[in-house]
Amino acid sequence: MSRADAVKPTVAELGIDLDGLTWRRSGGPDGLEVAFAGEWVLLRTGGADPAEALVFDHGEWDAFLRGAKDQEFDDAVTNGG
Repeated sequence: MSRADAVKPTVAELGIDLDGLTWRRSGGPDGLEVAFAGEWVLLRTGGADPAEALVFDHGEWDAFLRGAKDQEFDDAVTNGG
């Protein structure tokens, strides 16, 4: 199966104890939170139900972090919000 054919699991399909994960938060109470669960990275809005998290593999997560470090998203920043 190629990468393009691969299907990522939903949060429910991961079969893990979501309450047992350590969620790391950026910013205030509405900041993003990330948790690492084996081969998956979960991302949610601060305080949101873990079942609503987005699921990424480590390759996708690394690509996002590289883009952020390379300022690829700086034009999308809003002030005061």
